[in-house]
Amino acid sequence: MIRLFIGLVALAVALPASAQVPSAPSELRDTVTRYSLDRDALLRRYQVEYSPARRDRLRGFLTEWHGRLAATEFDRLEVEGRIDWLLHGNAIRREAAQLDLEERRAREAAGIVPFVETIMDLQESRRRMETPVPAQVSATLAALAKQLDSLRKAVEPPAQPRPDTSRAARIVALRSVGLLESLQRTLAQWYRYYAGYDPIFTWWNADPYRRVDSALTQYGRALRRHVVGQKEGEDEPIIGDPIGAEALKAELAFELIPYGPEELVAIAEREFAWSEGEMKRASRELGFGDDWKRALERVKNTYVEPGKQADLVRDLALEAIAFVESRDLVTVPPLAKEIWRMEMLSPEQQKVSPFFLGGEVFRVSYPTDAMAHEDKLMSLRGNNPHFSRAVAHHELIPGHHLQGFMSRRYNAHRAEFATPFCTEGWALYWEMLLWDLGFPRGPEDRVGMLFWRMHRSARIIFSLRFHLGTMTPQEAIDFLVDRVGHERANATAEVRRSFNGSYPPLYQIAYMIGGLQFRALHRELVTSGRMTNREFHDAVLQSGNMPVEMIRARLLGQRLPRDFRPAWRFEGRP
Repeated sequence: MIRLFIGLVALAVALPASAQVPSAPSELRDTVTRYSLDRDALLRRYQVEYSPARRDRLRGFLTEWHGRLAATEFDRLEVEGRIDWLLHGNAIRREAAQLDLEERRAREAAGIVPFVETIMDLQESRRRMETPVPAQVSATLAALAKQLDSLRKAVEPPAQPRPDTSRAARIVALRSVGLLESLQRTLAQWYRYYAGYDPIFTWWNADPYRRVDSALTQYGRALRRHVVGQKEGEDEPIIGDPIGAEALKAELAFELIPYGPEELVAIAEREFAWSEGEMKRASRELGFGDDWKRALERVKNTYVEPGKQADLVRDLALEAIAFVESRDLVTVPPLAKEIWRMEMLSPEQQKVSPFFLGGEVFRVSYPTDAMAHEDKLMSLRGNNPHFSRAVAHHELIPGHHLQGFMSRRYNAHRAEFATPFCTEGWALYWEMLLWDLGFPRGPEDRVGMLFWRMHRSARIIFSLRFHLGTMTPQEAIDFLVDRVGHERANATAEVRRSFNGSYPPLYQIAYMIGGLQFRALHRELVTSGRMTNREFHDAVLQSGNMPVEMIRARLLGQRLPRDFRPAWRFEGRP
């Protein structure tokens, strides 16, 4: 407690009174932590995705916690407590909406996987520690194997007419394939619990289980080939799952972004135009006139020889750390500098992540000897030193690694409210700030940094247009190649990454929009003279990972009202 008190006093002394950053911890810190722990415990117990039992239990849990939150005496809370109260309520409502979405998708998939509850019930029975009747279970498995064989034959021509292969059908089929794979893992876990330990169970069920497991695999392959449209030996087609305008507006509201999708596209187009103008300036300096794509080609061909990329990344990372420390921009704890490390991305990982990934572990993308010649060249060119110069500080320090390091040590309970508008926005903001501070050494570096800035603007345009239904995945790939200058394989990997279901629909817009939020907040507090760069950046990092408008409220000392609605119009010139 003494150390905590000294740390809080030091923070209060380090920041000017005009910043009004709270020095006392949130009154709801322990409440949010308890909620997170209890929910995670429930999710460990109810592991079966799409299970009605899981949804019902989680809905009861959310109702209970909503009641607890409503009973809190809001008017007695200070700045930090009010922020947590509002964000906790937002998180509960968002999770309830996700359960509703899951239920709708389960209904859509019911015709393709009508047997889901059969497998789910087996696992739920085990979780309730009920003793199975081996002969009855074997009959259930035998019937399931026959059902799967019939379903498979129904989608395999020429035994039956081809099923509906509209885009909507392909989307539902692809979701169903993912559900099949999850059910197959669930069934395997269920079977391993009994097999061998109960000889009678194994005697009855070894063969029926093997038949069901094989039938699940074959049915999944049939769906992929004949409905999704994935050819043998090829990558999964990029289908995506557009959510539509109303769902986009709902997601933006949950993220506390007071703009509509079309407004955000307009902001992105403005930012793109600024970057393109700066790209032409750099191109003229390199002797290519306004033909900036020729300048981009020159920069791409400056790649280092195979085997030297790790050395380059190391040097760029250390250079960025020295840059921010020499200008007193942010506190970099010695331990944060000591523990970061590098790993190489595999060729398979590079199909989805053709560029670096970061955090405490910096994952480097570069070709291996097993890759095809064309893929090697695209990886070399797409990760050249001038492109990598901006990526290194984005992924490491002062970007993702430093933010993650501090978020685990200050207001760590706010991991419950984490948002890519804070995570990715923070890293992108540093690309903007370091540009302003002269980090690029010449026109080649500017071309490299501008490429990424155009890329972030393009992400907003193609991802929102896709979800609005006005751009297809192929058009998104062409857009990245034609307008941004991506290598086609890298553009394909980028679009695949955006639409393969592992990222939420607003993730790709969060880089630029979150960066603009931090940039606007910097102007409000640093450019105005109310805080120094270091005070501002340290205060942001100590706020925890949460929507940027809430970080703004914290730094300004705002006692937000119970009926708070996002209203901060943060857009501005680049």
